[in-house]
Amino acid sequence: MNETLLTWLVFIFAFSGMVIVHELGHFIVARLCKIEVTEFGIGLPTPGAVKLFTWRGTKFTLNWLPLGGFIRPKGENDPTVQGGLAAASPWRRFAVLVAGPAMNLLTAILIYSFLFYRVGVPDPNRTMVSSVLEDSPAQQAGFQDGDIFISGNDAPIHTYGDLRLIIDANTGSPISFLVERRGQEVMLVATPEYHEDEGRAMIGVGLGSPFVRSNSPAATVGLGIRYTYTSVRNLLSLPAQMIRGTLTPEQSRVIGLKGIFDIVGQTVSQDVEASANAAANPAPSNDPGDQPIRTLDLIAALSISLGVFNLFPIPALDGGRILFLLPELIFRRRVPAEVENVVHGLGMTVLLLFMIYVNVMDFVNPVNLVVP
Repeated sequence: MNETLLTWLVFIFAFSGMVIVHELGHFIVARLCKIEVTEFGIGLPTPGAVKLFTWRGTKFTLNWLPLGGFIRPKGENDPTVQGGLAAASPWRRFAVLVAGPAMNLLTAILIYSFLFYRVGVPDPNRTMVSSVLEDSPAQQAGFQDGDIFISGNDAPIHTYGDLRLIIDANTGSPISFLVERRGQEVMLVATPEYHEDEGRAMIGVGLGSPFVRSNSPAATVGLGIRYTYTSVRNLLSLPAQMIRGTLTPEQSRVIGLKGIFDIVGQTVSQDVEASANAAANPAPSNDPGDQPIRTLDLIAALSISLGVFNLFPIPALDGGRILFLLPELIFRRRVPAEVENVVHGLGMTVLLLFMIYVNVMDFVNPVNLVVP
């Protein structure tokens, strides 16, 4: 399949899928809470939508712009409408609002769990080369990404500590390393060099753990949960990193649809190349970087971003609506619906203007990020 066409298909499927999953979370919990939903739309609301079917009072429609989706709860902003969202108890409204972002995070957990099932789980008892520095002793010796240390001067290497002891004991002297490379044993000789700025001897490799297949669903799901949690924590730390100046302008900028499309294009291209390499070299690899998983990894990251962003206390977003629920949950005093609707209307206007600005900047100043 043409790579450009594949990128478009992945982009539309991924972006629409994330939003539809988000709205599905709202829909499922609304129905569980006995709140009626008049419409579940696939795509952005457009005139002339095609009615697919009706289920339990909800009309399912297909709209002409295939990006995203939406639901229309009955009485969404009018507490006088019986059986509607605004007329429901505060805890039911809270559950409906939280369900969308929660569904995005659950999707990320499932994707990461599948990825760990596909590539395996980290083996803490083996040490792998994750990168090789240019003009380093390791590069001169012929080390490659994915090499797994077996021994150094006949001393077994299992952990980073084992490797560190061997290097420190042989600073300036050649070390005969035995490594595993795609199922084959390879002998490499490298001489550690002492680096004053690091205060230690080095051969010039980045280290990680090889991945091994796991037959334990609990292990892969557990790693999926942990990886999702780490991603959420890293996302929430971005403002602090921007203030400290530890992020480049490109890393800290907000991107729109074109920026996302450009990054999807990179991951699709890398996955196509990885698939071609795997077909040409069927020997198993312990390096996840050799697997065609970058696009799925990106989709999980985007799903987390959508879920977390919607929980920000910004009017019109789920988090902004939850913010208006707090007085009712804590003090049992509800903010007048008229005031809340005006604030959310203004918030939506500002949000739309910001989205337009971000998408225009994607064309004026295209994103220049390279996916590792």
